Amino acid sequence: MGFEAGFTLVTIAVCFIAMASNRVAPDITLMGGLSLLLLVGILTPQAAFSGLSNEGVLTVAVLYIVVTGLTETGAIAWLGQVFLGRRPRSLSIALARLMLPVATMSALLNNTPVVAMFIPAVSDWAKKNQLSVSKLMMPLSYAAIVGGTCTLIGTSTNLVVNGLLITETELPGLGMFDLAWIGIPITLATFIYVLIAQKWLLPERRPAMSQFADVRKYMVEMLVDVDSPLNGKSIEEAGLRQLPGLYLVEIERADQVLPAVSPHDRIYSQDRLIFAGIVDSVLDLQKIRGLKPATDQVFKLEASRDDRCFVEAVVSHSCPIAGKTIREGKFRSLYNAAVIAVARDGEQIKKKIGDIALQAGDTLLLEAHPDFETQQKNSRDFYLVSRLNASAPPKHEKSATAISILVGMVILVSFGWLPMLHAALLAAGLMIITRCTRGRVARRSIDWQVLIVIAASFGMGNALESSGAASAIADQLTLLSGGNPTTALMLTFAATSIFTALATNNTAALLMFPIALATTTHMDVNFMPFAITIMIAASASFATPIGYQTNLMVYGPGGYHFSDYVKMGTPLTFLVAILTIILVPLIWPL
Repeated sequence: MGFEAGFTLVTIAVCFIAMASNRVAPDITLMGGLSLLLLVGILTPQAAFSGLSNEGVLTVAVLYIVVTGLTETGAIAWLGQVFLGRRPRSLSIALARLMLPVATMSALLNNTPVVAMFIPAVSDWAKKNQLSVSKLMMPLSYAAIVGGTCTLIGTSTNLVVNGLLITETELPGLGMFDLAWIGIPITLATFIYVLIAQKWLLPERRPAMSQFADVRKYMVEMLVDVDSPLNGKSIEEAGLRQLPGLYLVEIERADQVLPAVSPHDRIYSQDRLIFAGIVDSVLDLQKIRGLKPATDQVFKLEASRDDRCFVEAVVSHSCPIAGKTIREGKFRSLYNAAVIAVARDGEQIKKKIGDIALQAGDTLLLEAHPDFETQQKNSRDFYLVSRLNASAPPKHEKSATAISILVGMVILVSFGWLPMLHAALLAAGLMIITRCTRGRVARRSIDWQVLIVIAASFGMGNALESSGAASAIADQLTLLSGGNPTTALMLTFAATSIFTALATNNTAALLMFPIALATTTHMDVNFMPFAITIMIAASASFATPIGYQTNLMVYGPGGYHFSDYVKMGTPLTFLVAILTIILVPLIWPL
């Protein structure tokens, strides 16, 4: 092994140690290591940054925009309800509900868009049901990974290796469901492992702010629409009991007031629902289809709802309408903003929004044009003006459009009419053209940290290959087999897994294919079990976040540390390895 190979391995090892310590962000760590390899001359600029132009990386970036269109229209909440259902009785039931549809969809679709679609749905579902999102995101990725091993089109790695089988050997290519013989047992084993191990190996982390009481207790009125899908449902069935930090104070129905509302009480169109709760849950309330703010001032604003956001503003002593009711002070006409809710020192203000007399120190939740913050932040009328992120009112009327675009993208890819990147670009463009999302929101939706880490991992894979480190290690591992086919199969799995953890699944498969082919030719054994083993080992990347892009996609939303993947994923990798080594020779004899 020469200097370049040794230097590359040392650099990658240092990057892993730095990421495992959680002291440096993974994107900074990997870009630092990549820069070092570039400066030393092991990589050319083209090889170092080839990941930035890689179709997989670009596809992930574009899918963020597609998912934003689904989120902005409320379609994600609907999809989450369809697939995830109501409040689970236990975490095990929640995991089963999540992993089964994800694995099934990933077997028939590319697993990247499946995970991209489920991340916001799972986040909302966890919040509503008071589940730790860190208990759900890693199982989401794992289910997508193993689901992809069940069919030929489940992951790009299967297609890559199958293409090499056809062009580089005399063996026939695999059929659509040939991999199910090994994929389904691995998927079932993964389900069982996650259900058992999550109690000890999955972290339970909640957002820092959830540990503290929110002193701003808003009172907000919501009206049940005439054609609301909530009409006739109980409070629990409508999902109005599951928002943390929110309490349904009473229901006003015609001239009747229903206090002390039970979870089994039913709501009907034109009911006024009076809630008290924290700002996050009040915002979630605004996004529920079939509910709208009870004040008609919202619909009299100049800007369309597509161009509005939610803003918090604290009334000052010098505000011209302090001491007046919101209606008397003509708040909407004065500020071109509608008051959605009012918070006053945790006090419950039992009045209709328009009848509340504002006092200095009141915190108002407003629906306004984004320019409101710029116009009023230096005004003497308010002590503080703060726009709430990702708070645009959902465009429920466009949810069917957004879902249609998603389904169209899936059909185009499933039937091979368009490559994944082309279909994703078309879907993202349609999301913007149809105003399911807006350009400025689409730009902000892209998680650049995830993209940089994925792109940098491609550069690391190129360094392993160009420096000779990959070939040197793989050759040594193969020689250790001593001519025993089963041992060679085990070492092939081990080498592929290591390369997948260090680089990417496709890189690992491409590196190991010629080495395994040479080994089987020398031993005069069937190459097919080795090809299947490479497919499984390249996909079965559970122990690091950088080995598989779905692991990276859930890294941030799950609040994980690098070590969390090592703890949870390493035993699972060994379990999949054992099953593969036992089952593959039985299905495809050596």
